[in-house]
Amino acid sequence: MTAPAPGVLDGIRVLDFGRYVAGPYCAALLADLGAEVIRVEKVDGSEDRFVVPVAEGGEGAYFLQCNRNKRGLTLNPMKSEGREVVRRLVATADVVVANLPEEALEAMGLDYESLRRVKPDIILTASSAFGAGGPYEHKVGFDGIGQAMSGVMYLTGPSRHPTKTYVPFVDYNTATLSAFGTLAALMVRRQTGRGQRVDTSLLGTALSITNGVLIEQDLTDRNRVTSHNRSQISGPADAFQTKDGWIFTQAVGEPLFRRWVQMVGEDGWLTDPRFKDDQARGDHGTILSERMTAWCAERTTEEALAALEEARLPAAPVYSPQQALDDPHVQAAGFMKPLPFPGTPKTPLVSDIPVRLSATPGGLRHRAPSLGEHTAEILQDLGYTPEEIAALKANRVV
Repeated sequence: MTAPAPGVLDGIRVLDFGRYVAGPYCAALLADLGAEVIRVEKVDGSEDRFVVPVAEGGEGAYFLQCNRNKRGLTLNPMKSEGREVVRRLVATADVVVANLPEEALEAMGLDYESLRRVKPDIILTASSAFGAGGPYEHKVGFDGIGQAMSGVMYLTGPSRHPTKTYVPFVDYNTATLSAFGTLAALMVRRQTGRGQRVDTSLLGTALSITNGVLIEQDLTDRNRVTSHNRSQISGPADAFQTKDGWIFTQAVGEPLFRRWVQMVGEDGWLTDPRFKDDQARGDHGTILSERMTAWCAERTTEEALAALEEARLPAAPVYSPQQALDDPHVQAAGFMKPLPFPGTPKTPLVSDIPVRLSATPGGLRHRAPSLGEHTAEILQDLGYTPEEIAALKANRVV
């Protein structure tokens, strides 16, 4: 039997004090790459454990995703005995992940200066809502705050109805950038022996994603408004209704536009100045969408997608969540793996690591921990006796 490939982060210990997505998913990505991650949460369970409940214990779908490959420890670091547990944990750690307000970090002894006094080469990966240096740095916020303040909501949805995307993409992108920054900090530490603080923010992430739109606005005063699903910078690019469903397709660049024109039989549009380039096609996108709407209305989803594939035009069906799960490519490519969790009606499908390395692939090893599942084991590793562990539990320190 072939031994499993070593993980990129084998030997790295991460303490995850994060909440919801931005911190925990960052730590999950590090765990996917082989790091030992200890999830630290409140004695009765932190709030994010119970969002979108899917298990008998109340555990939520986001928790199952964002806390795979971790061990679980309950702890109250606001008590003196809890602060001592934190100190012993930090002494053994390489990275601390915490998307908590700065005041909370200081109260729990997790601010960078406190951590350095215990472990000089520690890396603190901290996420906030707004980032430091401005008048909002002490405000709290969630994913939707980034979407609202970056222009994303303003440019999304039907006319005069700013619309937030259902999935918290700002949270997940912040987590990914946090993991990216943590890996960079680990490389620097390997080269210099020095730790450092890694900071990300929801607003900073959202502005980075929206930056192309913001650059255009800054330079041209374009003042774009929402066009629902229709692209404003190329065309046709929109969601279209077929006889039995919806599809999304987009033509970007002259070669794709030429093939689309030939497919729908509008060859005269190749010399029409309204459609001379991507931006012109975006400016006159309503005309292109109307033509494509009429073309799709005469076809089933299967027929429309087959014709678009033959013309080598990017297109896809607009799926419900169940249809996404049922798609044969999603299943065959192994994007999600079954990962049993106690109390769920069937085995949950958890997204595997979204980055695939050929030599050190990483991936799912074990499920998210039940509440306090590894508390005694972790404390024992820190030198606590069974009697001391029992006393900590009796005093609700753990």
